[in-house]
Amino acid sequence: MLFSVGLLTAQNLVKNPSFELFDACPEILGSFNEDVRYWSTPTLGTTDYFNTCSKRMGAPENFNGIQQPSFGNAYAGLYFYAPGDYREYIQVPLEMPLRQNENYKLSFFISLAEGSDFAVKDFGVVMAKKALRVNTKRVLSKKHLFGAGGNKVTVHEVNHPTFHEDKTDWLQVTLEFTAQGFERFLVLGNLRDNKRTKKIQTKRKETKKGAYYYIDMVSLQALDSNLSQIPPMQRDSLYVFKAITFGFDDIQLSNLGTKELRRVFMELKDHPELQLEIHGHTDAKGGEDYNQRLSYQRAVNLANHLIRWGIDKSRISCFGHGASKPISSNQTEGGRAKNRRVEFLFKTTSGQ
Repeated sequence: MLFSVGLLTAQNLVKNPSFELFDACPEILGSFNEDVRYWSTPTLGTTDYFNTCSKRMGAPENFNGIQQPSFGNAYAGLYFYAPGDYREYIQVPLEMPLRQNENYKLSFFISLAEGSDFAVKDFGVVMAKKALRVNTKRVLSKKHLFGAGGNKVTVHEVNHPTFHEDKTDWLQVTLEFTAQGFERFLVLGNLRDNKRTKKIQTKRKETKKGAYYYIDMVSLQALDSNLSQIPPMQRDSLYVFKAITFGFDDIQLSNLGTKELRRVFMELKDHPELQLEIHGHTDAKGGEDYNQRLSYQRAVNLANHLIRWGIDKSRISCFGHGASKPISSNQTEGGRAKNRRVEFLFKTTSGQ
């Protein structure tokens, strides 16, 4: 059977978004980089990790106050303002690079820790091609961000109309932006030095001279009203995606075709037992040998996309059929366009 399917529902592209996956229960300060799976600290700042499994670094009670997790059993804690421009940050790889000119919505939940005597208003967001590794405990400056050779970054600020000084409830902060197409890593923290940081003093008797925030449930999703829910892929059935077609004598995907290929990626990611066959096809123009090579190159090009996004190449097989298996007439341009396609076959590892 051959199915024609649509697009994938927008999903959270942040790995381990509420910090539930961890390699070790936190027992000491500054263990976020070592304990939390997928996440890291891009500087020498000692970001903290809190989890209900711990006594000292627990939730809801910990050294900086009392706060129940917004989701699950864990959250991060970091300084957004401290003496000497000291800063802490968190960084995470995305499930796949963002798509050029596509709109995205970033959101996360914050709560000011009781052990803070300042509240801040702005939060910095860095989107980077490569992971940041900066040898500093101070604020990430423009020199740090834009002077790193071989990396690309974009910088955003989440501006909220009021200062984030709620120590009881979690507040959701959101940002919408347009991607440039290289973004693969997300960094959160304050990108302003102390002089430029907008802050107010909170009512505390004890002074720690800092603004310390808990963060939970970080989400990054595509804003695309055309995305629609489709059921899981059936096994041993050929699938054709409507937008994964090719121009004459071409192997490149359109932006919409790349978007639809994400459905294949997510199916493979969610089901590691699956193997994928990619079958390439051409229209009837051109010689038989040339079309066979062209159809194979189309399949390989799509496989390379999936491999770059993180699918092991051993799970993918490519085939080229030339013009031998048309699904429409080759007598019209519309029919030839439908024949310039690829088909996907999902199979279990055991071949069942």
